[in-house]
Amino acid sequence: MTTAPPRPQRITLADFHEAARAVLPADAYDYLEGGAADERTVRWNAEAYERLALLPRVLTGTSGVDTRRTLYGTELPSPVLLAPTASHGLFHPEAEAATVRGAAAAGALTTVSTFSTLTLEEIGAAATGPWWFQLYVQRDRALTADLVGRARAAGASACVVTVDTPVTGLRERDLRNGFALPSHGTPANLAGVDGAADRDNSDPAHRGIHDPRIDPAVGWSDLEWLRTVSGLPVLAKGVVRPDDARRAADAGIGVWMSNHGGRNLDTAIAPLTMLPAVADAVAGRVPVLVDGGIRRGTDVVKALALGADAVAIGRPYVWGLAADGAEGVTAALRALHRETELALALLGAPDLASLTPDLVRPAR
Repeated sequence: MTTAPPRPQRITLADFHEAARAVLPADAYDYLEGGAADERTVRWNAEAYERLALLPRVLTGTSGVDTRRTLYGTELPSPVLLAPTASHGLFHPEAEAATVRGAAAAGALTTVSTFSTLTLEEIGAAATGPWWFQLYVQRDRALTADLVGRARAAGASACVVTVDTPVTGLRERDLRNGFALPSHGTPANLAGVDGAADRDNSDPAHRGIHDPRIDPAVGWSDLEWLRTVSGLPVLAKGVVRPDDARRAADAGIGVWMSNHGGRNLDTAIAPLTMLPAVADAVAGRVPVLVDGGIRRGTDVVKALALGADAVAIGRPYVWGLAADGAEGVTAALRALHRETELALALLGAPDLASLTPDLVRPAR
């Protein structure tokens, strides 16, 4: 009688990365990992955290740590959310259903992409924890309103509007691989939409750089309209400038700092670099979230110390999904949560409110 070999112990997000690399086809791995052009922004996102050192307090009498954070009335055990990522069917047969189950088991909030490979209704039925809907505004505003309405009916409690993607970036890995989404990776929520959008657009220039599924002409008025038609809190994802953050806060729109994981505009600044200035511009009026390059619990506490209310990860939880499905998502989140708790304790910070800018200094 033979027994199955023991599953390798996975302690860090890097372990899940290696596990995902081992099981994914090369083109799917490149689709997940790749960035725009020379991928400088992908590197800068992580390097921004490496350039900061922590300055811990001692003898604080702290006997425990509290990592709870409340966002739009939902209390979460950790300030780490799942950022929207597309096409989970590429990475696991159960796709987004496994993602939302795995996130819920870890107590984490999932942000579901417009380009999910399961429908919003299927994802909502699988979800046992809180989730938000990420929206790419469509040229057809009736379709846009329908998507948001479906998301809310399925259980979404906020709408995250991606605002940094009037066009998609130059994904050179995908071009070299000749990559195209297979049937198990195509966006279920936009079935039949692509061709109609292409025929109805009168500007032939969009065929060169524009994605017919995304309206490149979205403005601030569209976000205010979405707040009205959705009845949900709205966040603008892709903000990096203080003036844009101030305008969002003035309109009651949450700020999600992001450069799309380095997948759009190469050499765009790392969100963490601008976080103190953005947090100052917002002045606590709306939540400030940040993503891009977070790989350790020490990264989480650095972002919160510099003014973020919460952080989000993208690629790391997909590594867990690819490696072990829902269990992998849970395990990756728990690994990062454990590191975050340790970082708080070692900093002498009993809770997230104790994470203040004086705990962070330039490393070099």
